[in-house]
Amino acid sequence: MGPLTERFNQRLASGKDVVQLWRQGDALAYLDAHGSEFEILVTSARFGCSAAHLARLPRLRAICSFGVGYDAIAVDQARERGIPVSYTPDVLNDCVADLAMGLMIDCARRISAADRFLRDGRWQTGQYPLARKVSGKRLGIVGLGRIGKDLARRAQAFDMQVRYHNRRPDAGAPYGFEPDLLALARWADFLVLLCPGGAATRHLVSAPVLDALGPDGILINVARGSVVDEPALVAALLEGRLGGAGLDVFESEPQVPEALLGLDSVVLTPHVGSATEETRLAMEELVFANLAAFLETGELLTPVP
Repeated sequence: MGPLTERFNQRLASGKDVVQLWRQGDALAYLDAHGSEFEILVTSARFGCSAAHLARLPRLRAICSFGVGYDAIAVDQARERGIPVSYTPDVLNDCVADLAMGLMIDCARRISAADRFLRDGRWQTGQYPLARKVSGKRLGIVGLGRIGKDLARRAQAFDMQVRYHNRRPDAGAPYGFEPDLLALARWADFLVLLCPGGAATRHLVSAPVLDALGPDGILINVARGSVVDEPALVAALLEGRLGGAGLDVFESEPQVPEALLGLDSVVLTPHVGSATEETRLAMEELVFANLAAFLETGELLTPVP
């Protein structure tokens, strides 16, 4: 569906009859003419597979995706046709949790802003303003899945109190469950988003949630841009109703609201949660393992639940 690393692209094409759909000009027009020729689709959380693409692939037998998110894939339509979908869970947990922790520290201690202060020569004329402490603060996690639990363990090393919001409580979790997201936001110093994207969580973090987090609170989003009402977030930051934000994802990637670019209270990264050499290689290996397993047995190793 779209380009990944050159290593991945070459390996995928080796020994297989592969068409790189992104090189075909009008993808839907190409599939109108050739869609019946394909049995397996390889994609990613970024490029997905829409219902329109899926409808033009009448002989499709499986979808293998690179990434843990699958909101960009028409999973329901695939299930209706009996087409299994794989993804790459677990192998990226550490890196996404590491980035979430890093964004928390950066936003609170204003590391990126302090770096700009020094590089701009402003240290020569004044001291950098005081920042905020991380250790001992209250962490609210929205989505206590695999990555959420890894983040919670990291937070315990900082003596942080941890509570979480899920659709339902996790019986095995040693952290406090908060069924009311507004209540969690009012309690938390940091609110970290680790829930899935998609229609069910679209704009889950709305203006009232941001106001509940408040002028001293910090929002961290390493989930999906769609989870946050982005115009409401921008307004809350510009008006000082929210203390800060660390954002790795955005509603219209790679477009980022211009108003955020000049704010020292905001740390912005270009969707790099899993972007380390080690993790991306592990993700690639899992895609190929799923592909090999399906070709050999007709079963995927890590199907979307």
